[in-house]
Amino acid sequence: MAARNAGTELELGWISKVYVNPPAVVRHAEQIQKWRTVKGNWQAAWLLKAVTCIDLTTLSGDDTPSNVHRLCFKAKHPIREDLLKAMDMHDKGITVAAVCVYPARVTDAVNTLKAAGCSIPVASVAAGFPSGQTPLETKLAEIKLAVQYGAREIDIVISRSLVLSGQWEGLYEEIRQCREACGEAHMKTILATGELGSLANVYKASMIAMMADLYFLSGSDFIKTSTGKEVENATLPVGVVMMRAIKEFYWQTGFKVGFKPAGGIRTAKEAITWLMLVKEELGVEWLKPELFRLGASSLLEDIEKQIFHHVTGSYALQHDLAMA
Repeated sequence: MAARNAGTELELGWISKVYVNPPAVVRHAEQIQKWRTVKGNWQAAWLLKAVTCIDLTTLSGDDTPSNVHRLCFKAKHPIREDLLKAMDMHDKGITVAAVCVYPARVTDAVNTLKAAGCSIPVASVAAGFPSGQTPLETKLAEIKLAVQYGAREIDIVISRSLVLSGQWEGLYEEIRQCREACGEAHMKTILATGELGSLANVYKASMIAMMADLYFLSGSDFIKTSTGKEVENATLPVGVVMMRAIKEFYWQTGFKVGFKPAGGIRTAKEAITWLMLVKEELGVEWLKPELFRLGASSLLEDIEKQIFHHVTGSYALQHDLAMA
């Protein structure tokens, strides 16, 4: 991870006069979608970069130790070895950024990755995921358990009601206590932007999440768009607003906070669009796993298909990429 965000005291002045122009944000997002995509070797390079930023995720009610084991194997070997050799990338240590599971499956993931001699971190959702409709004491206990089980990253969810009712002090305190419960584990704060009511609220919640201060610890290490369970998840207009907040926070404090879009990102083209948006809004220095993640469960399959086509010139059949 990058240098930890030390947070700040609550500065309501930073958000009291926030104004977001939704039509302008939407127009900007539409322009981004019209950008010409990269082709050939450049496309392959961008796709491999995307792979290294993926939080490979399974968050299903029917998760079992066996499918978590399979997920961990894929995390260590995201692209078929012969395809990487064809691109002379087989010795570059390409893996996904993290494996993300429910707290009850953290031990399965940690043990599997350890047995494979792999240092990929395990991330766990917590704090009443996905609704956040859980008492704070229960949220904190769940976070501590996930860390105790071996999670090195915690994806918390906020109480959306605090945003919708303008209780910014309450939101700040909730996130601060969650950060304290994380200890040395890095924290990603899920805003559930599809349920915040407006882009202005998205900006304000982003700033509060980054401010949340715990003396010598820190505020959020990442802000994340969605749980993937909302009706509306990661969208480009929301991404623009959150990245502008990250940029403002960096200008104010000197601390870089990461960004993670999650939910509904399924195609290689969408992944490249997000990478290009991050490069445009935050700069090349944010294009690394320490500061950018893609939350996805099915994205890797499409990326591997595109790389297969790039290397072989033909489209993959189901048996060609069985582990996808």
